[in-house]
Amino acid sequence: MPFGEIVCGSPGSGKSTYCYGKYQLFNAINRPIDIVNLDPANDTIPYPCTINISELITLKDVMNEYGLGPNGGMLYCMEYLEANYDWLEAKLNELGKDAYVLFDLPGQVELSTNHESVKRIVGKLVKSGLRLAAVHLCDAHYITDATKYISVLLLSLRAMLHLELPHINVLSKIDLLKQYGDLDFNLDFYAEVQDLSYLENSLSSSLPPKFAALNMAMISLVEDFNLVGFETLAVEDKNSMLNLTRAIDRATGYVFIPPPDSKPPPDVVDQMDVAPDLRANAYGLFSTAIGPMKGPLSDVRDVQERWIDERETYDAFEKVQWRKEGEALRDEAARSNPMQQ
Repeated sequence: MPFGEIVCGSPGSGKSTYCYGKYQLFNAINRPIDIVNLDPANDTIPYPCTINISELITLKDVMNEYGLGPNGGMLYCMEYLEANYDWLEAKLNELGKDAYVLFDLPGQVELSTNHESVKRIVGKLVKSGLRLAAVHLCDAHYITDATKYISVLLLSLRAMLHLELPHINVLSKIDLLKQYGDLDFNLDFYAEVQDLSYLENSLSSSLPPKFAALNMAMISLVEDFNLVGFETLAVEDKNSMLNLTRAIDRATGYVFIPPPDSKPPPDVVDQMDVAPDLRANAYGLFSTAIGPMKGPLSDVRDVQERWIDERETYDAFEKVQWRKEGEALRDEAARSNPMQQ
């Protein structure tokens, strides 16, 4: 049974970058992956694209032919894809039963919160046998402002209720958070969506008093549903990507069993809580169903230490380690090829 992700989020939240990072990670660990671009306006795709909606329809053509703006044209494109779902279905059937598929959605948030076409397309994908999780990316800098944070919570909640999938909300670009200044609370307050009444003072100071009751009503709405929480992501950090992959695999029930002759990268195996005598076979345990990860980004408090409290220290340490790795690789290459000496 194929598995996959519906990658959604606001413009600039890092969806395409995340897809490319996931492609690189999965190729490094010999895990199969295919990426489907469902954004008809995306003509600068950074990742190798297996299926591209531009083969069916483009936003530019729709705008030129029907005189629509970008938002109306995007809605038309999604409705057109729904009407021609057999095109997408035929392309997906060519991928095989073991495919892991990422669907990169456009950035218009109404597609994943209000408009029905994407929801119906997702429903057809699920009925066809795909085990999907929604991965909703939110730019982490929004948590630095109480009003923006509440907006992100409401947006995430609306997407969860609309798509009706196993859902992972993600604070992306967490490695850039420190440049936006100090947080009012620790990172776990925002990621775990703790007692939101503590935001009342921040909201009252930034908005007119007449909005106080509305602010508290929105807070109560989020807390009453008690559904929203966030993972964190620094897409260029291997440990962060592994931790998020683990959370998504747990949501979909995916267990990856690699080919018998596959050899795991040692640094990936080191992230896994297995006995030393099982290290040789630990690659097959790269799934969320078996054993906890013990990497430095497996807890939100560790994420805060890495990217906010002690970022300079960690960066300096990593640079030293990278230098040592580079020297070791050069020495090994020299030993294996004495003609270059």
